[in-house]
Amino acid sequence: EEKRFGLGPNSYALASSYTRQQPLTRLGAPLIAKLVDTVGESGHLAVLHGTDVLYLVEERARNRPSLITDVGVRLPAIKTASGRAMLAVLPPAQLRALFPDSKEYANVKRTLEPARHLGFAAENGDVTAGLASVAACAVDHAGWPAAAVAVTYPSPSGEIRAELTDAVISTSTELRRRIHGQG
Repeated sequence: EEKRFGLGPNSYALASSYTRQQPLTRLGAPLIAKLVDTVGESGHLAVLHGTDVLYLVEERARNRPSLITDVGVRLPAIKTASGRAMLAVLPPAQLRALFPDSKEYANVKRTLEPARHLGFAAENGDVTAGLASVAACAVDHAGWPAAAVAVTYPSPSGEIRAELTDAVISTSTELRRRIHGQG
């Protein structure tokens, strides 16, 4: 009626998400760059946003295939190694709240079992055919998933490469140390 426009609640959500994610980006970007230089594959830093992952840092390795992921892209968490790594550390009640449908919850729990046991998550061809990813979660002070570190690589056979798994676990451990103010 007054022919005026104002900022609504979505503006606040956008601004507050920036203030939560900017420190992770600042802490994680150099670690992802070092990871990519070390392993020669593309690396990512993502956060959990509901049932999606949101990519905050994307570092492309030379002569590697282009990826669907990029800064600001959201994908279903359960499809990605990053999402699986973060979902796997959530308490069962929180996981149930995110996936209230009984059948979907059972499928999610089954998908996350390997990550819960191994301490890292993997996916092969679930995001892009012929590419696989491994990821590890860095938790915050309260033990909640703060972010996941991942590497994506060509894998027509679906193999999980141990050197990549070790590298993402090491990088996520360093990110956790920095989040806790120990780095």
